[in-house]
Amino acid sequence: MTPALRRRVLFASLYFSEGAPIGFLWWALSTRLRAAGVEVAEITTLLGVLVLPWALTFLGAPAIDILRSPRWPLRAWIASCQTVMGLCLLATLLFDWRADFAAIAALLLLHAVFAASQDVAVDAWALQPVRPEHRGALNAWMQGGILAGRALFGGGVLLLDQHIGPSSTILLLVAAIWSSLAVLAVFGEAEVFALAGTSLASRRREFLSALDDALRRRSSWLIVAFAAMGGAGIESVGLVVGPSLLDRGFTQGQIGEFLFLPTVLAMMTGAAAAGLFADRIDRRAAVAWTLVATAITIVLLGSGAATAGWLVLALLAVLYFLIAAMSATNPCESWSAFAVGRLTTMLGFGPAFAWMAALSPLALPCLWWLPTPDRSPRSV
Repeated sequence: MTPALRRRVLFASLYFSEGAPIGFLWWALSTRLRAAGVEVAEITTLLGVLVLPWALTFLGAPAIDILRSPRWPLRAWIASCQTVMGLCLLATLLFDWRADFAAIAALLLLHAVFAASQDVAVDAWALQPVRPEHRGALNAWMQGGILAGRALFGGGVLLLDQHIGPSSTILLLVAAIWSSLAVLAVFGEAEVFALAGTSLASRRREFLSALDDALRRRSSWLIVAFAAMGGAGIESVGLVVGPSLLDRGFTQGQIGEFLFLPTVLAMMTGAAAAGLFADRIDRRAAVAWTLVATAITIVLLGSGAATAGWLVLALLAVLYFLIAAMSATNPCESWSAFAVGRLTTMLGFGPAFAWMAALSPLALPCLWWLPTPDRSPRSV
């Protein structure tokens, strides 16, 4: 096997282990809980807590970069995170999901912390030098891995539940996460460690200096503000898509079928379209129009006009296409989950989605206050 193919297999596997927990926690778990009769407010409170580790990865990434060393490289971070992730999921099998909900929530939160940390370490490793002619293929393998993980353990789990039971699907998720440990052991390659000659204290000072510089820039705060508000609509729908479809009369099996393939295909198409046009059109205008399109789609989804089941699913497919094209809205996931849960309790899913969608365009001024992007050619 050539070195390029080894790297592709390695990162497809690692990104699969990134996508699997996200699919389970964000898609399958909420649907399962709602099908079991758990109230939407309780579900969204749990989701709001579970997505916090991903929303705070901007803090975890520097910590991993500072603390890693030749004796504790990124491979060690990834392996240790995956080990703890699996152990947390196995521990949930010792509890009853209704009677011991607090214990289950604590274990899932610990799992989420290490899952988000794994994502940071994997992404940092993926950023290491790759020959330009290999970047496109490597990215395709990585995206294929993460979307396969989301499909199998977001939608696929909901389909398997009715045949093998929830406990068995937990075991499958653990096996999927730990399987990448074997790939990591076989295909793991030497890391480029540029900071090998620097001390921990000097790396910490370098990070604090860079952080101070970033915080002094107006553009940094504008980007944070946009990310914290722009995705209010798409994050609120994405986190409760399963419960909302259950309340519309869809079965768990039908939801699993939709999340297993159509949703992932829509996201793959959206990501491909975004990559194709990223360097051909004005990026700020593209983001602005995408945000407006997502808001309109969500309002239609929540309105009385979307009564037919096929139309609901079609609008959701369009929304996931736009989500993949937009992305980078993690900072608003947590508060969006809390907000949509409370609004749904008071108003129902449709009006709650519409109100959250109405908040998203408030982030548009942040785009136009940002400096004009530099579109001059760069050497690679």
